[in-house]
Amino acid sequence: MHNNHNNQNQNQASSVEKPIVEKLAEKVSLVLKKHHELTGDNEVLRNEIAELKATIEAKNREIEEKNKKIESLKEDSELKEMELEEIASKIESILG
Repeated sequence: MHNNHNNQNQNQASSVEKPIVEKLAEKVSLVLKKHHELTGDNEVLRNEIAELKATIEAKNREIEEKNKKIESLKEDSELKEMELEEIASKIESILG
């Protein structure tokens, strides 16, 4: 009879433990699934960041090229202004 009582206790313990183990397995599965999803999301965000950095670098290069062109145009403008001043000065001296 003592064996019977032990078997009943073990069966009860098994039936109590099984749902706990199943619940833990479900929770572990959910955690792993969420981890996998987050890893995927993280990879997508990394790719987006890399694309944005590449876009920013390209735009910065464009800006640098445009700034160089602006500087060149300013220099040309200053030279032309000096030439105009020389011409105006010559005309004034001729008329003067």
